[in-house]
Amino acid sequence: MSAAAMHTTHTTHTAQAAHPAHPARALRVTEKAATLDALRLEAAAQAEPTPPSGHAVVRVAAAAVNPSDVKATLGIMPQAVWPRTPGRDFAGTVVSGPAEWIGREVYGSGGDVGITRDGSHARYLVLPAQALRAKPQGISMDEAGAVGVPFVTAYEGFRRSGMPQAGQTVLVLGANGKVGQAAVQLASQAGARVIAVQRREGPFEGFASGPVDAIDARHHADVGARVRELTDGRGAHIVYNTVGSAYFEAANKAMAKGATQIFIATHDRAVPFDIFAFYRGMHTFVGIDSLAMDCIASTAQLDAMREGFERGTLKPFPVARSFTLDEALDAYRLVLSGSTDRVVLRP
Repeated sequence: MSAAAMHTTHTTHTAQAAHPAHPARALRVTEKAATLDALRLEAAAQAEPTPPSGHAVVRVAAAAVNPSDVKATLGIMPQAVWPRTPGRDFAGTVVSGPAEWIGREVYGSGGDVGITRDGSHARYLVLPAQALRAKPQGISMDEAGAVGVPFVTAYEGFRRSGMPQAGQTVLVLGANGKVGQAAVQLASQAGARVIAVQRREGPFEGFASGPVDAIDARHHADVGARVRELTDGRGAHIVYNTVGSAYFEAANKAMAKGATQIFIATHDRAVPFDIFAFYRGMHTFVGIDSLAMDCIASTAQLDAMREGFERGTLKPFPVARSFTLDEALDAYRLVLSGSTDRVVLRP
């Protein structure tokens, strides 16, 4: 169904399926906290909302806990409003809204969800009907609820820089992180040669449609030089830098003539920038902020990857841990500790 058709269907219907037996609740954060120990997360009672015209209510089955979710509760994200319910990613069932969506399993994400509007760490989530997309066949609710932020971010970086092509080399820095793993999947699905830089020995451990050359950054002091060795001196056509400043110099050295470097994160704001190397290399830098994409734009990005998830050339991350709302602080603490485990709440 087209977005326009969904948008113009205003009649509100309600699903007849029985709701889970335990009372509906939503996590609430009311004020910024300097640390997780100081964070007050309340699992407050939540009545099933009545959606406004053009909106729908999703009964959430699984919602990822992303680092950005946790940081936003600590006041690190300047866009965040207070009070609110956190949570950007979700999978669940539509229980009220446009008739054609009632009872359908959906999934999605959004830079506004859980940041400037109430999010998915709750039983019920209210969304514009234009943000509804059917969950891909063959993946579980937990998996669908955990693909959002990493895959949307990786896809947007490639979309803005020109999607990877067969015959190109794509270098992914920070390939052990979830955005890095998603970038590896998308590049290998496209038929590009992929070089993954990680801080561990051995082969790349994530999923990929083809072979991946892995570089252990701990054992290669000059990552850029190693990339050039692997590419017969040419360098990479696209560099996805998921770490930022720590790999800035290495990434620049690894870039081929006319290459693009994508940035999503950084430790230091200032980096040493050689403008001569930049223009002589005919390079392009692309910055990606997934918070700038609302739930309609983000879920449209996910839908562009649907075919890959359904045919198996893209795979959702295995969900290592699931938590109840009562255990949410433990889930937040695990994610903020730097764990690469994919974690979901089951509201």
